[in-house]
Amino acid sequence: MIEKFENTNASISKRVEGMISKMTLEEKILQMMNNSPAIPRLNVSKYNWWNECLHGVARNGIATVFPQAIGMAASFDDELLYKVATAISDEARAKYHELVKQGDMNHGLDFWSPNINIFRDPRWGRGQETYGEDPYLTSRMGVAFVNGLQGNDPKYLKVIATPKHFAVHSGPESKRHGFDAEVSEKDLRETYLVAFKACIKEGKAASIMGAYNRVNGEPCCASPTLLQKILRDEWEFDGYVVSDCGAIDDIYRGHKLVNSPEEAAALAVRNGCDLECGQTYNYLLEAVKKGFISETEIDIAIKRLFTARFRLGMFDPPEAVRYAQIPYEINDSKAHRQLALKMAKESIVLIKNANSLLPLNKSIKSISVIGPNAYDSTILRGNYYGDSSKYVTILDGIRDKISSKTKLYYTKGCDLIGNDEIGFSEAVSMAKRSDVVIMCMGLSQVLEGEEGELSFNKEGDRKNLDLPEIQEKLVKTIYAIGKPIILVLTNGSPLTINWAQDHISAIIEAWYPGEEGGNAIADVIFGNYNPSGRLPVTFVKSIDQLPPFENYSMQGRTYRYMNEEPLYPFGYGLSYTKFEYKNLKIEPEKLRIGKNVKISIEITNIGNQSGDEVVQLYLKDLDASTIIPHYELKGFKRIHINSGQTRRVTFNLIPRQMALIDNEGRCILEPGKFKVMIGGSQPDKRSLELTGQKIVDGEFELVGQFIEIEY
Repeated sequence: MIEKFENTNASISKRVEGMISKMTLEEKILQMMNNSPAIPRLNVSKYNWWNECLHGVARNGIATVFPQAIGMAASFDDELLYKVATAISDEARAKYHELVKQGDMNHGLDFWSPNINIFRDPRWGRGQETYGEDPYLTSRMGVAFVNGLQGNDPKYLKVIATPKHFAVHSGPESKRHGFDAEVSEKDLRETYLVAFKACIKEGKAASIMGAYNRVNGEPCCASPTLLQKILRDEWEFDGYVVSDCGAIDDIYRGHKLVNSPEEAAALAVRNGCDLECGQTYNYLLEAVKKGFISETEIDIAIKRLFTARFRLGMFDPPEAVRYAQIPYEINDSKAHRQLALKMAKESIVLIKNANSLLPLNKSIKSISVIGPNAYDSTILRGNYYGDSSKYVTILDGIRDKISSKTKLYYTKGCDLIGNDEIGFSEAVSMAKRSDVVIMCMGLSQVLEGEEGELSFNKEGDRKNLDLPEIQEKLVKTIYAIGKPIILVLTNGSPLTINWAQDHISAIIEAWYPGEEGGNAIADVIFGNYNPSGRLPVTFVKSIDQLPPFENYSMQGRTYRYMNEEPLYPFGYGLSYTKFEYKNLKIEPEKLRIGKNVKISIEITNIGNQSGDEVVQLYLKDLDASTIIPHYELKGFKRIHINSGQTRRVTFNLIPRQMALIDNEGRCILEPGKFKVMIGGSQPDKRSLELTGQKIVDGEFELVGQFIEIEY
């Protein structure tokens, strides 16, 4: 007789109930850990829930390596990110089914990505994994990534996306296992939860990962406020929650909120953490015996976990699941490599270009390429990476673009860090023989990243934001020769390059640009591509401009609340052409509270080159009843405009975008005047100084009685 859970015509809920009714308590508990064993009599295969795909399928052999997340955020192109995530999930599915055929059950279809924490402090080593400092940009990129991963099939999930780390998590890494992030209701709702809500409500993410830390005293992986009140009651989340790795152990060892692993496991499950990455849930059987938790409460978690596996089609014939038909050959394909190249090019930010040094003529007589990051594939990857079948370093890309008659010199010059200047003399000799010098400097994931994983920096976070001292010394040494210098930076977080800004002619921010990074950088240098990326995070002038790292208040942080002038502002980036904004239209200019506002503007490419422009809309409530950000990004669109062409771009602001968060955390829509500012950057003084571009602004008014709207 066919079992209820084997009936593919039955609802998923009925099938799940039928399956878990056959399980023993011991079997249920073992299914709640990331390495879940098989239950042969129920046709339940061994399953590993822990997989990563931050910017490509990671830790699972050869896969397309896209730029690191912070670089993809610099593209300000959520439509392209959706295509990237679609390619990643194609490869994930193809690899999974091929490996299952070979009997390899060490990889699954649940992916613990994206990281949508707010990059609130540039010292945080994992900021490279995020989409930057702005809640709106992060939410748009996050939703695009989730949608691309999970697919659009009405019955089956392609893979499961897991936004992380929920919530209020962005360093310090060394204290994460016992740290309590104290945060106001206003900051919580205005900044830290915005992207998570979007990924759950709009993106329909099927899982979410809890953070290591506490929030206002409650451990994130056992927080009734976060996991029940907000996530399930307010946002109506019906997926499963997974802990960060070892976070349940932290409840009693790090946070010291309970006295035993049995109590920690019971507390987490009771408050909504269904799956553990770790071993503490091994104590759940003892917790049941001691009365800390009941089997009925464990069943709730098991139902959520097996609902996810059924939604992935794991208990249905492969021919019934269209995603199971994706061919293995799509992995590491030419089309995906071209997509990686496109994203890498869009992510590059032109920071400085004095006297139009760039783009270079490919027939230039001689070039020196100098620096520890010039011929190193490490800096293409960032952290949480897969393995590419071919990495194109910066040197490779430059070599492939120049004329056969151009003399190319290369030397490392110095190491990433340290004091060894033995390579300086060769670098000087080469620079003297060259018409232009390209210096490839910056960081790598061995200097910034997650706690404990790095070869030179076990804490993960950075103690200062400067270019490593040996690199700074080499740049100054080459500068003294008097040759034009193009500084190419590869890094995952801001650098305080004040000297370079004052002295170096051209500066390119390339992030960790993925497998095609060298080609993308060379395309920008030699004018095959007109750069148009924008900074998704503020570059401060000094670490002294930052509040204490452990302070989670947003006051003084990011462009939204920072009062001092930065080195490079959020949203900033140059182009090889110029754009003019005019003819702003706001319809209507006076409207009842609760209605939408239509805003449009004309953009003309007044330069000689075609190129992309990132149109940014910022909004300021002029009559706010409480402290609010200086202004906030409320819309962005990346568009291509040919030289001499004019295009009109339209934004539609909804009531939620005009609302403010008060000090109690309520979402309030108030009557009053609003200022709209549109341009290729944010409307701050520093951006206008660096770009020379004017911002167009206008006002509209809301009339009527204030209303509290859904957060």
